[in-house]
Amino acid sequence: MHHATAVHETRAALRTIREQWGELLLAVATPPADVWPPRQLAHTLRGDEQQLVVEDRAPLVLREHPAPLNVEALDAGIAIERAIFDAADTLAAAVQHGQDPQDPRRWTYADPGAVDIRRSHGSRAHGLHYACVWVEGRVLDEDTEPEQQLDGRLGAPPFAPLPPHLLHEVRRTARIAEARLLRTLGLDQRHTPVPVACPWCEGELTLHTGPDEGPRVTCAGGQGCTAPVALDGRVRVWEWGDLPALLGVLGALPAAA
Repeated sequence: MHHATAVHETRAALRTIREQWGELLLAVATPPADVWPPRQLAHTLRGDEQQLVVEDRAPLVLREHPAPLNVEALDAGIAIERAIFDAADTLAAAVQHGQDPQDPRRWTYADPGAVDIRRSHGSRAHGLHYACVWVEGRVLDEDTEPEQQLDGRLGAPPFAPLPPHLLHEVRRTARIAEARLLRTLGLDQRHTPVPVACPWCEGELTLHTGPDEGPRVTCAGGQGCTAPVALDGRVRVWEWGDLPALLGVLGALPAAA
């Protein structure tokens, strides 16, 4: 694989993990969602009072979970964190030069025997967002040029360029983690029947999700359907902006027998 392609795919996977991490943390604390409404839409409708400040939450691998409401989400989150943390350890061992231990760019390893909690968890204590950003920096070969010291001399760069085999390894790790996160949230590429019929024509509704797009719903009733949304070929389509209205209508319907 071309170097630029590997870098692009790794960055895209890490970005998806960061952007959806708050959703996964919320999923751990809530019962598994039904097919409807899609989790992305439910997150939008919860309101600002339930938005999660991800940076304030301790990493899943470092805290207690006495009663998680969604064990699948918890297991996925712990596995994803460990994969990204371990990748950061591997990259640090390969490309991180000896440098000032107070340098914020430095990745520090966990030291389970340390009394100081910061040393015992190392950079893992900063959480998944920090780890993803740090790994991305190594993928982009940031801070690999000699730097001027206080005495005016050029010192060794903080990091060496990432070897090709490690780039491809971290790409593989990031994409596997991304796929598991999206699958756990139901945001991977899938087409799922909605468990209620279209309120306008009794046609079959289908929820479409994908990793690079917002969820949308289609009705197979086509031109015979009077729903107030656009007709795309032979189906009516509720795009991302239309879904709150559809959710409101479906929520007002009596439960199916």
